[in-house]
Amino acid sequence: MPPVFASYLALGGAILCEVTGSALLLKSEQFTRVAPTVLMALFYIGSFYLLSLALRSIPLGVAYAIWAGLGVVLTAAISTLFFRQSFDLAAWVGIGFIVTGVVILNGVSRSTGH
Repeated sequence: MPPVFASYLALGGAILCEVTGSALLLKSEQFTRVAPTVLMALFYIGSFYLLSLALRSIPLGVAYAIWAGLGVVLTAAISTLFFRQSFDLAAWVGIGFIVTGVVILNGVSRSTGH
């Protein structure tokens, strides 16, 4: 497997772990529920570990922008689908800008290492 592909795979895993950790943060009820709190911590640790692996081939600024940007988008989607939280039009437009930025970083920028 090419190193860049492995790095992007690790970055994808880091994003999924971070989003899962964030969902569990809500379920921990301010750290008063033990199981969601422990799982949240494990997913965040896993996220940072996988992010560190991604940095082998992806520049820090690019990896972090993708990690944070897609994390925001997926967390917003999960908030809407599973926790019945709603966003107004301005929030969705802002999230659209985040997606646009990630697409530009990966599709146009020469800084991404691909």
